[in-house]
Amino acid sequence: MLTSSRKLELIKEFGKDEKNSGSSEVQIAIFSERINYLQGHLEKNKKDYSSQRGLMRLVNARKKMLAYLQEVNEQSYKDVIKRLGIRK
Repeated sequence: MLTSSRKLELIKEFGKDEKNSGSSEVQIAIFSERINYLQGHLEKNKKDYSSQRGLMRLVNARKKMLAYLQEVNEQSYKDVIKRLGIRK
């Protein structure tokens, strides 16, 4: 689960300042954090199909956001992928 303190850490790390929570980089980082949590949850609860559906929605949303970021700012896209360890 993504706590508010962890979310603030991600905003400070990936955003330009503490209040920039809407930038693509921050949103991708938050999606990635939630995806990692759900992957761990689904390893323990294999038949939790609603969480599987939620995971797929998060993965697709992150994929769309990454495609947008790559189109708009290639350097930032490469930096975010490297920092988060996302395969592309």
